Amino acid sequence: MTRSSDDRRVAWVFLLPVLVGFTVFYLYPTARGIWYSVTDYSLLNTPTFVGADNYADLAGDPQFWRSLRVTAYYVVLNIGSQAVLALGLAALMHRLTRSVVVRAMLLVPWLVPNVTVALLWMWLLDANLGLVNHLLSGAGLGRQGFLTSPVWAMPSVALVNTWAYTGYTALLLYAGMLQIPAHLYESAALDGAGELRMFRLITLPLLRPVLALVLVVSLIGSFQIFDTVAVTTLGNPAGATRVVYLYIYEQAFRYFHMGYAAAAAMVLVVILGLLTAVQLRLLRASRSDLA
Repeated sequence: MTRSSDDRRVAWVFLLPVLVGFTVFYLYPTARGIWYSVTDYSLLNTPTFVGADNYADLAGDPQFWRSLRVTAYYVVLNIGSQAVLALGLAALMHRLTRSVVVRAMLLVPWLVPNVTVALLWMWLLDANLGLVNHLLSGAGLGRQGFLTSPVWAMPSVALVNTWAYTGYTALLLYAGMLQIPAHLYESAALDGAGELRMFRLITLPLLRPVLALVLVVSLIGSFQIFDTVAVTTLGNPAGATRVVYLYIYEQAFRYFHMGYAAAAAMVLVVILGLLTAVQLRLLRASRSDLA
């Protein structure tokens, strides 16, 4: 037996646990979800094949499309604020300090469970007893119903998750910045370039592959928003925070329309796949200027 065949056998041994886990926790549930999406399964009966009826109902369901619009609004708010803040923090760490303590502090909010973060901010933003409204009243600005106002509810939810994930996103971008050769900044500084000019002409172009990865992961994660909404607003007020994951959950476990919920989940998978492909193509994620 050749050495190469021995190496392949060892590789398969190490890959086997991952393949088993992928099959059990990803491939099999996906196949079951596809099957349920073409049935009238309700958790209380045996699934019966109904073809594309669930998808046809979804196409004419205004509540489903509204939940997608609400989710898209959240995604724009969350990714926009998170990307800008994370880029700024990463650039500051890269150019001013590389302290381990600073990096550890940035990671703390990400390590806190999402339910705990949601509860914490629900108390802080409470219209009557919350610290934020107490400070606003003290400054003479008046109290705001951050989580009870149709205007402020979704921006408030986006703010909560921006606070929780910006530090982690900044560390990913910071790791990408460390791969940029230092001599490029030194040469630019000798030519009289300032920090903003170096950030625009050196950091951003060379950070593109990492930035593309971060934006894709953030996009997928943002569309999966559920726990923060479930804890703070439950889709209220007046459906202003009724995101698509909450809609799917309600259809499956409140109304027991499991087949219909599975069809909605499959549509969401397709939408995320298309958005990811477009995003990677626009950002030219497979090409690096460092090559």
